[in-house]
Formats: sequence, structure tokens, C-alpha cells
Amino acid sequence: MSLYKKTEKFVQESFLKTFRKKSKHSERTVFWLKKIYPQADEAMLIAAIAHDVERAFKENILDGIENRKKGFLDRKEMKRHQEKGAEIIAEFLAQQNADKKIIEKVKLLVSKHEFGGDEEQNILKDADSLSFLENNIDHFINNYIDEVGKKEVEDKITWMFERMTSEDAKEIAGSWYKDAIKKIEKVKADS
Repeated sequence: MSLYKKTEKFVQESFLKTFRKKSKHSERTVFWLKKIYPQADEAMLIAAIAHDVERAFKENILDGIENRKKGFLDRKEMKRHQEKGAEIIAEFLAQQNADKKIIEKVKLLVSKHEFGGDEEQNILKDADSLSFLENNIDHFINNYIDEVGKKEVEDKITWMFERMTSEDAKEIAGSWYKDAIKKIEKVKADS
């Protein structure tokens, strides 16, 4: 079994154990990474499937719930999420006797997936945003508006769209973003 397949299995089993479902968002992040950057190497694919692995561990869920009260865009929480995920996946890869260069690259990519930086980090960030806008809009609108407020949810969705570096990625996601804003406006009008 390839290192990517082992990682995919680890990530999805982690989500199944915690949430009783696989992470469609992670799968679609890989899909979008391949679509916008066909030459992605194994380390990038591993980082794409594992970028949110931190969310699948119960000890991190409590931190996430507590930090969500500060808002989805709390930079300190997003930094913690990236760094903890990078540690988890690096430890897993080390247990698989992965090449140190792959481990370091994956760790760096996961540790930068929210804010980007260099070309590959920005590509991963864009693939993450595409998957979020494709798959997570209804979840955020239906589950978090009552908890954190419409403005917070709208700000998160807008940030996920605006943080994309690639104009091609923004073009792909444009209709999803516009539809999301319309849904939030409808919620505002109905309340």
C-alpha cells in the first residue's frame, strides 16, 4: 500500500472513529488539488488528505468548540489547528518509516494550509477553500448561525473565498460563494 493510501486510511478511520463518517472535505481537497495542480507530488497529496486531521481527535474537539466562541477567524486558533495537525500527521508518517524529506514537506504544508505562503502552500490553501465552499456551506449555515451568529458565519465563508490566491480557483468557487451569501441573506430576512 502506498504511503498516500496509508495516510488516507489513517485520516478517514480517525474521522469515522470520532464522527462516524468520513471526511468528504478532505477527499475533495485532494480532488481539487489534482485539478488545479496536476503535477502535485505525493507529499502534497498527503498534506491535502491530512490537512484537517487535527479535527478528528477528541482532545482537539473540545479546544475547537471553546475557541469557536472567539470566532471562526481567530488567528491564534487557526494557527493552533495547523500546528497540531502538522504534528499529528508527521508522527503518523514517522511511524510508517516515511522518508524524512516527505515528512518535513507534509508537516510544513499542513502547518501553513490556512494562510499559505509559498506557491505549494497557496495551492493547498486554494484546494482547501474550494472543497470548503463546495461542501461545507450548508453545514456552517445550518449548524453555526445560532451558535456564533450570522455575521461570524458570513465572515468565515467570505474569508474562505477571498483567501484564495488563484483567480482560476476563485472563478470555480464564485457561484458557490454567491449562493452561500444569498442563503445567509435569506436566513437574515427570515429571522
